[in-house]
Amino acid sequence: MTLAPRSFSLLAWLVVLGLCLSLAPPAAAYKKAQKKRIEAVGLSKEHLEWLLAVEYIISDEEFEGFLALTKEYQREAYIDRFWKERDPYPETARNEFKRRYEERMQLIAHRYGQVDSDPGRMLLLNGAPDFLLEVDCPIRLHPMEIWFYDGSDQVGFEFYLVFYKSGGVGPFRLWYPSDGLGALFDDTFAGGSNERGGSLEQIQLTCRDGDIIARGIAWVLGQGIDGFGMIRARLETRPDPPQGEWVATFAAYSTDLDADAGVFAAELDVAYPGRQQSRTVMQGIVKVATDQAETVSLSGLETYNFLLNGEVLREGELFEAFRYKFDFPVASVRDGTLPMVFQRTMRPGEYRLIIKLEDLNGGRAFRTERTLTVPKLDNQMPAPPPDDPISARLLAEANAAIHNGETTLKLVRPLGELHSGLMRVETLVTGDGIQKATFFLDGRSVLTKRRPPYSVEVDLGGLPRTRTLRVVGYDSNGEELVSDEMVLNANSHRFAARLVEPRRGKSYQQSLQAQAEISVPDDQTLDRVEFFLNETLVATLYQPPYTQPILLPPDGSVAYVRAVAYLKDGNATEDLVFVNAPDYLEEVDVQLVELYTSVLNREGRPVAGLTREMFSVAEDGVPQEIVRFDQVKDRAIHTGILLDVSASMDDSLDQVREAALQYFETAIEPKDRAALVTFNDRPNLAVKFTNEPQTLAGGLAGLKAERGTALYDSVIFGLYYFNGIRGQKALLVLSDGKDESSRFTFDETLEFAQRAGVTVYAIGLKEAAKDRDARKRLTQLADTTGGRSFFIDGASELAGVYQQIQNELRSQYLVVYQSSNTSGEANFRAVDLNVTDRNLEVKTMSGYYP
Repeated sequence: MTLAPRSFSLLAWLVVLGLCLSLAPPAAAYKKAQKKRIEAVGLSKEHLEWLLAVEYIISDEEFEGFLALTKEYQREAYIDRFWKERDPYPETARNEFKRRYEERMQLIAHRYGQVDSDPGRMLLLNGAPDFLLEVDCPIRLHPMEIWFYDGSDQVGFEFYLVFYKSGGVGPFRLWYPSDGLGALFDDTFAGGSNERGGSLEQIQLTCRDGDIIARGIAWVLGQGIDGFGMIRARLETRPDPPQGEWVATFAAYSTDLDADAGVFAAELDVAYPGRQQSRTVMQGIVKVATDQAETVSLSGLETYNFLLNGEVLREGELFEAFRYKFDFPVASVRDGTLPMVFQRTMRPGEYRLIIKLEDLNGGRAFRTERTLTVPKLDNQMPAPPPDDPISARLLAEANAAIHNGETTLKLVRPLGELHSGLMRVETLVTGDGIQKATFFLDGRSVLTKRRPPYSVEVDLGGLPRTRTLRVVGYDSNGEELVSDEMVLNANSHRFAARLVEPRRGKSYQQSLQAQAEISVPDDQTLDRVEFFLNETLVATLYQPPYTQPILLPPDGSVAYVRAVAYLKDGNATEDLVFVNAPDYLEEVDVQLVELYTSVLNREGRPVAGLTREMFSVAEDGVPQEIVRFDQVKDRAIHTGILLDVSASMDDSLDQVREAALQYFETAIEPKDRAALVTFNDRPNLAVKFTNEPQTLAGGLAGLKAERGTALYDSVIFGLYYFNGIRGQKALLVLSDGKDESSRFTFDETLEFAQRAGVTVYAIGLKEAAKDRDARKRLTQLADTTGGRSFFIDGASELAGVYQQIQNELRSQYLVVYQSSNTSGEANFRAVDLNVTDRNLEVKTMSGYYP
């Protein structure tokens, strides 16, 4: 009786073959190189044990980065960061990856003795098998284990592994097809024949759980020598290291001086101007004389440029590392001194502060260490440092702004998404300094409460559009004490900066304490925050808190503070506040209107090569001045496909899926992002914004056509998902029928689309292409937002439609004008954009809500 192995698909073979092209170095050579590097460094016993423990998951870059460190506290911090970078849920207190890895190590030590064994490596890299059978057989089989996986950390298909003790002694080893079936049997067992070994039939008939034993052995044999070798290689391949450049970033924060680095003179003063909550603010001022620094001249601007790295140690361990960048235009320097101010918040206690300041132009550095005794402060501000009256005078006002009490006021975000109608919002309050609280909705006061609880019920209107709710707490003198702001109906990928300080309408004399709050998308990483005074870069902060003292112009002239935040991928957002500005200046709302525009010839093809002079724009009939003009073929595009999977799509779904996949594979470039939303009687976010075609393909797999069609609700959901994203945005709506069950009407959907700033491309199939009313509404939705509508007889035409849309998005123009309407009214504003050539058709949004 022969037991057939389970089939192994061609796709699985190709996956294994592709993954095996980047295998780890040969074990012997790799370990030899590791040993030489470790011996040269001379690690402690604990750190050597850690390196051995992570041998099978640490990348070459991580390995070299660890050995390059020179101090014990740096290595401890590096190990902590190593695990954090692998934490799948960093928002939780527990590191699931580290815990799982340590549990596997303990299991290996208990069951197999060492990781450097066949079962040890397999268990460590692939996890425990879904089923493990210890073979118990009366015929003379060597000690064996049969492992079965329904997919593992390394591969996504079912497989078996067979482990045995060669000759019946020693450690378990992995059995290969090349070993032959006889290697599993005792030499004295002939199986009723003169030949060594036995057969699968004998195992199946004689052994307890014989079917399972025989199936596992048969599966391994069925892969063949080469096939199983590829599978084994993939199972033992080191997993991909974390994305990003954390090793280089960690090294960049070091305070060590290069052996050949020159040095310059500087001074470090430390003060404690107040406290934030239970932590004391430590303020450092590094002062460098201009004759110790060098400048660089770019485009006629001469500047001093410095990079400051800091480390704070507590009880010999790295408490935190921080980095600032300072830029000084030569024309702004006073008194021949360059003062660089940095701040950290610390609990009272003993610390060691290490500072390295690099002159980026001269290539020299200043390094110093200092013991800090951080005091516990009450609400009284300490006196300014007496040994530096100039710095004390300049920073006195900024230091006075450091919040040194316990009073806080925070808005509590309501549960759920797509909020509309009446909604109650609560606050969390600490301290007793608040005498009244005023709530503002989109900048307009809606309620003032003079006693707690400080909560408000706001009317958000019938549509779930983006609204800004702000609360301000005032003290007994009517002065603003604390505030908080929350954007309602904002997405998890919203990227925004808000200047908490300086405050609009408040007067400042010589200095202020700038403070920024940054909203970062869930799947993104904040790179840095830059603070500007007017257009002069004051400081660059690479870690929170994003607060920075800023010295104001000595003549008391009107100025503005900007906070600009950057993501790792280069995207930026900013906020700006005027300082000491006249009342009328703060009341002017400058409205920059961006028009992503397609220009088509009579054949419906995009037209390139047009110039700014060929365009004219009017708002509500009033001509506007174009302030910016670009062709946007190289810009990042955010695209969403809204895909109908209602029951009527059953016979078209395969072709629809194939066309969408082709679009994702050909249209999404590395800088772009795409998302997939499916809908029937309700919308479903199948794939979040990503630039990985494989992830998008996964969202298209397993779709089933069922239930009814809630088209309008789904369009609103799809447009809402773009909330917080700037730049070029397009939603491709594919449906084969009329709306059947939406809560929102078409008019409400159209208004929401006019507010969203997303270009809609509507594609009608079957009934949607034939029904006059459905065609009219899909066409109006597309035309209003600057898109196009397509009506086709079958899904086989989709590939051509997607190609037209892709070509159009890659050849659009960006026309920007500053609206001359400063009335502050929130009514719809009609936009009319034209080109001088009347044979061309201009497609852009028909208007907007300010």
